[in-house]
Amino acid sequence: MNKFSVKNHQVKRFSKAKPATRPVQRGPRRVVIFNKPFDVLPQFTDEAGRTTLKTFIPFTDVYAAGRLDRDSEGLLVLTNDGKLQAQLTQPGKGTGKTYFVQVEGEPQESDLASLRHGVTLKDGPTLPAGVELVTEPDWLWQRNPPIRERKSIATSWLKITLYEGRNRQVRRMTAHIGFPTLRLIRYSMGNLSLGSLQPGEWQTVDSL
Repeated sequence: MNKFSVKNHQVKRFSKAKPATRPVQRGPRRVVIFNKPFDVLPQFTDEAGRTTLKTFIPFTDVYAAGRLDRDSEGLLVLTNDGKLQAQLTQPGKGTGKTYFVQVEGEPQESDLASLRHGVTLKDGPTLPAGVELVTEPDWLWQRNPPIRERKSIATSWLKITLYEGRNRQVRRMTAHIGFPTLRLIRYSMGNLSLGSLQPGEWQTVDSL
C-alpha cells in the first residue's frame, strides 16, 4: 500500500463532536488512517447529535490532523503525535495533500493554469497547486446520497494537490475559476493514502 505496515480493523457505531486540538501524547504513539464517509463530522462529539468519528473509531486519545469537512470524503489521519500532526498540516512543512474533485462543467487547460500559478481568494493568494484533468477514478465508491447533477451540464474530474490547508480551500478555488465542486475526496497526505479502505473503514499505522 505505502511505505508502512498496517493492521486492519472493523467499523463500530455511535455519535457526538468537538473541534480537533493539538494532541498531547500519553502512552504509546498511535496513528490511524480513516476513510471518512460523506456527512460525518471530523470530530468525536456533537451537541446536535450528528454522526461523528465516535461512530467508527474506538480510540479516545487521537485527534484529526487537519480537517475534512462534513460534506467531503476520504482520508482523515488521526493521531496522538503532535509532531506528526504538525508535519501533515503546517504550510511551512510543504506536505502535499491530494484530492480527487468532481466539478460542474468542463475546465480547459487555461482554467487549470490559474490554479497552478495560484489564485487570490478572499483570505489572500493561494500557493501554486498541482492540478490535472483526470478520468473518474476506477476505485471510486458510490456516494450516499448521490450528488445532485444537472443533466444538461457535463461534469469533470480533477486531481488537485495542495501544500496548504485553508478552510474549504479546494471548493473555493474551483468556484473561483467558474467550476463548482460537486464531490471532494481526499486521497493522500504525504506518504499516507487511502489505499483500499472503503468508507467507514480504518487502519492503524505501525511505522512511517
